[in-house]
Amino acid sequence: MSVRSRVVDALDRLEPPPRAVDWSLFAFVVAEAVTGLVSFTVGVPEGWPLFWLHRALGVGIVALLGWKLARVRRRLTDPGLWRRSTALSVLTLVAALGALATGTAWVFGLDVRISYWTLLSVHVGFGLALVPLVAAHATTRFRLPRRVDFERRRTAVRYTVLLAAGAATYRLQQGVNDLLDTAGADRRFTGSQPREGEGNAAFPITSWVADDPDPIDRDAYRLTVDGLVSDPFELGADELDAGHRTEALLDCTSGWYTVQEWGGIRVGDLLDAAGGTAVEDADREPAYVRFTSVTGYRWSLPLAEAEDALLATRVGGDRLSHGHGAPARLVAPNRRGFQWVKWVTRVEVRAEYDLGQWVVTLVSGFE
Repeated sequence: MSVRSRVVDALDRLEPPPRAVDWSLFAFVVAEAVTGLVSFTVGVPEGWPLFWLHRALGVGIVALLGWKLARVRRRLTDPGLWRRSTALSVLTLVAALGALATGTAWVFGLDVRISYWTLLSVHVGFGLALVPLVAAHATTRFRLPRRVDFERRRTAVRYTVLLAAGAATYRLQQGVNDLLDTAGADRRFTGSQPREGEGNAAFPITSWVADDPDPIDRDAYRLTVDGLVSDPFELGADELDAGHRTEALLDCTSGWYTVQEWGGIRVGDLLDAAGGTAVEDADREPAYVRFTSVTGYRWSLPLAEAEDALLATRVGGDRLSHGHGAPARLVAPNRRGFQWVKWVTRVEVRAEYDLGQWVVTLVSGFE
């Protein structure tokens, strides 16, 4: 038996039953979307398993999609077999191939922009579109899975092999990047690529959703510090330039990172200037600090973490440009870029976790 025949035979033995393939594709796509979205909030190296799982699931989708296409290829290639649902099937396939292709290109270091978006942003777009498309596609040929499709020991082995092969493939890809010294070799565990240099010009200007305010008049700007503090107060832009310096890594979810020296004022010093945190009653003990932008965008940090954060007025010795959040932006080490709130106008000590901030991330900036 030839090597090719042995490979084909091995793949045939690994192939799950048809219903298991269909439902596994749906489960893998949903898991990809969940791990991808959660990864947006992970900035510490200890979170690397989540990113490896995301990539391993992607390789698993390649295998599942291959088995699926081998089974239904005649329905797609023979116009006589087309139905109304075929257009939806083709659209779902395009989204799947788009997500896989852009994700693969990104991990190998391809760094191109499509209009305003990086290749990673396009990958995210394809992935988000794929979830409802796969769900809609499933309803056109809905068949509930049977226990026999998943209960066999061989089925568990198949999925273990799929995920292990995905992890091994990603590790091999890392080796190829290192060997060829591609742009992907310098990526962080998050997949972000480096941006070198110092100051405003060293890294891209990005905004979350529709955040795009007009430049802020420094003379009219006021930062409010209030909430559960003893003495709420306001500061002007020049008063925030307190000379504190810290080096921190900014890892943006659009796929790049930069290490810069940031200058400004420690949030802990701001709270001290407000007389420290104040407990109104036993049920309202200070626990979080919320940072609100002029656009309405906001994010909260636990109190202890927030005290060590910085409200930056400078980067790399330069005064912050408007696009990078002037007069003041939050610098939150070990947090992803969308949590580094720009154009901060209010620092508020709170007792409750702000669930509403997740909604605001989707609507801030819209008028």
